[in-house]
Amino acid sequence: MTALLWSGLLVMTLLGSLASWMLKLASADLRPRHLIADWHFYAGGVGYLCAALINVWVLRHMDLSMVLPLTAMTYVWTLLLARLFLGEKLNGWRIGGVTAILVGVVLIATM
Repeated sequence: MTALLWSGLLVMTLLGSLASWMLKLASADLRPRHLIADWHFYAGGVGYLCAALINVWVLRHMDLSMVLPLTAMTYVWTLLLARLFLGEKLNGWRIGGVTAILVGVVLIATM
């Protein structure tokens, strides 16, 4: 696969994770008036839209059986963002889960 496609996959997963983070921040106050005024809400939506568009482009050029498992990298980015910016704790189970995801991604990417 070309470097551009792999970069697209990486950006797609990172955007998905960033979009989730933005929606997490927007969820602090779920009153409609607050959501409409909260830029995090819109940033999350735009992030998901951009990730979806990149996903469509990547799927046009790569096998679904490869792309879908590689989207699990979103979980890795989410764990890191949650730890770095939201102060969430990491425990052995979470680290083990992310390690299993990374092993799976490497196995799929090298086949």
